[in-house]
Amino acid sequence: MFKKNKHEAKEMPKPQTEKNTKFERGINSITDIIAPPSIEVDFGHIRVGDKFYRTYFVVGYPRFVSPNWLEPLIDFDQSLNISMFAYPTTSSDVLDNIRRKVAEMQATLQQQEEDNKVLDPRVSAALEDALAVQEELAKGIERFFQFSLYITLMADDQKELGEASRRLKTLLSSILIMAKPATLQMEAGFKASIPLGQDQLYLPRNMDTTSLASTFPFTSATLTQDKGVMYGINQLNGSLIIFDRYSLENGNEVVFGKSGAGKSYLIKLEIMRHFMFGTEVIVIDPEGEYSSLTHALGGEYVEFAPGSAVKINPFDLSGRYEEGQNELGLKILSLHALLRIVLGEIDAQHDAILDRALVETYRLRGITSDPATQTKQPPLMEDLYKVLLGMEDETSRDLALRLEKFIKGSMSGIFNQQSNFDIKNPLTVFSTKGLEDQLRPVAMQIILDFIWTKVRKDLKKRLLVLDEAWYLMKYDDSASFVHGIAKRARKYYLALTTATQDVQDFLSTDYGKAILSNSSLQILLKQSPTEIDLVSEIFYLSDQEKQLLLASGVGEGLFFAGLSHVAMRAVAAPFEHELITSNPEELLRRQEKERIIDQDASFGVAKEMPQAPQIINPSAVSDPMDDLEQALAKPLSTQPVLQPPPEAPTVKAQSAPSAASDAFEQALFQQPQVPSIPLQPQANQDVKPVT
Repeated sequence: MFKKNKHEAKEMPKPQTEKNTKFERGINSITDIIAPPSIEVDFGHIRVGDKFYRTYFVVGYPRFVSPNWLEPLIDFDQSLNISMFAYPTTSSDVLDNIRRKVAEMQATLQQQEEDNKVLDPRVSAALEDALAVQEELAKGIERFFQFSLYITLMADDQKELGEASRRLKTLLSSILIMAKPATLQMEAGFKASIPLGQDQLYLPRNMDTTSLASTFPFTSATLTQDKGVMYGINQLNGSLIIFDRYSLENGNEVVFGKSGAGKSYLIKLEIMRHFMFGTEVIVIDPEGEYSSLTHALGGEYVEFAPGSAVKINPFDLSGRYEEGQNELGLKILSLHALLRIVLGEIDAQHDAILDRALVETYRLRGITSDPATQTKQPPLMEDLYKVLLGMEDETSRDLALRLEKFIKGSMSGIFNQQSNFDIKNPLTVFSTKGLEDQLRPVAMQIILDFIWTKVRKDLKKRLLVLDEAWYLMKYDDSASFVHGIAKRARKYYLALTTATQDVQDFLSTDYGKAILSNSSLQILLKQSPTEIDLVSEIFYLSDQEKQLLLASGVGEGLFFAGLSHVAMRAVAAPFEHELITSNPEELLRRQEKERIIDQDASFGVAKEMPQAPQIINPSAVSDPMDDLEQALAKPLSTQPVLQPPPEAPTVKAQSAPSAASDAFEQALFQQPQVPSIPLQPQANQDVKPVT
């Protein structure tokens, strides 16, 4: 009976298994979906579907390597797979093998020396390395591993595969790597290079811990110094980007980004942090974005407008003498640049007359190329106007007519008075928002020349921020002046920051490119698709970096410092964010919050104004009936209480003291004149204090 049941138990599942097998054959599995249509294995390659693969294994490595030494292989311009296998070994076994190898190499060198032969340098180098590794292993400083490195190329056809193989061999030879194809083992090599974790070739090389660590192919640059200010966070590894721009060959910086990318946010953040370290900061602000920050830090905000009390004379001299320099000549050159913006296009004849007039204008004030005369009061724009009129020729009269509107016309009073302002505050911001677009480049040029004159007077650690620099880059003369400052800034301990959203206008001129080349720091924020190709060409960006700049958020981009660059994200503390944000939505919420607070404060003052004569704790009284109800709700006190007058009527509570009835006010305010009568509680009766 039991045998029969056992036999039936074995026989019954068989037809069911055959049915399941037939059913499974009729459906597609995941393996069927991902499997290639065919595989062909040849001596020198393997074809999987329509792709051809060839695997190389590394047999020789360079003697000395540095971190990220495999970067050229990672950046190879061809699709490839790289597989690495590391096998830890026992130190005792390795030491025995090294001891034997050392003995063999020493014997070889000794034999060569006895035979009076030249010692083999390869054996000598190998012996030196073996002794060093033996010592480190014995001390436990290093561990020993066996390491395999395989490279599998991928191509669409055999011709492309052969060309890629030649380029790969050339590249590997340039970094002193010897690789050989896995002939007759292409299938095993292909399997070793796909993510199965199976080393079917098993062609290892001995390596210690340090050498193995250097083979890690992905390294991210860090821009962290022992001193400096924090610019943001490295998006690749989360490290802090702390940099001292004054420690580079020059402290200049350029910031490029489209509107709303966070240029002003980043620059304000840098200004605050440099300001906390004692750096004098000067800002030219064309759009009035730095007002709240300036007032919060106790800086000086100078609004440069026709009705402003602050005046700047473009004819001011620095009064500083430097060996081999003509201060007056340099000032006249800068005035040429300014007057070309003011007067418009002038030919060579007009330029010569203007130069002669400028020299004569200074001479009439007793100022010549002699440094001793350059401390006198400088001339005004009106003096130049009079000199041009006095020349009495057609060219000088034409120049005088172009200049007249700044002397007597609608734009008079802006540039025609002696300077009554000096930079003394550690944070000074010049705003040109109140000027028309036609006057803004002129004013920025005058302010920049005034700042440059001040910078050359006394040596001090300074930061000059030129926001919306495209205003000046539109004119060759002003662009040349900015370029001159960028080249000479380091000599006066000055760091120049130029920021613009019109990258194409800035880089379309030779002066813009020269300013960029003279800036050790470059920050690229989010770019528009119309300008990304130009930016990519100038900065040699990869496709991934281009996509990063197109998809970056506010305050995100690339930070270039010297030869290194990283992906950066600007991060501000909450109190910093409150001061520097220019987000209209956040500003509107803040204004609404401040308005509500002001209304509450004014309402509280209005409630306290109609208070009655002196009563007990008057500051706590908001409504008489509320106070009465609170007093009645208190427990019995041991102190004497006041018995209310019998004629005090019951009054309905009102919303303010002024709305109470006259009878109640009379009873309440006359209450302190009633004599105190102690109340004795009777039996079985609750007595509450009454005020």
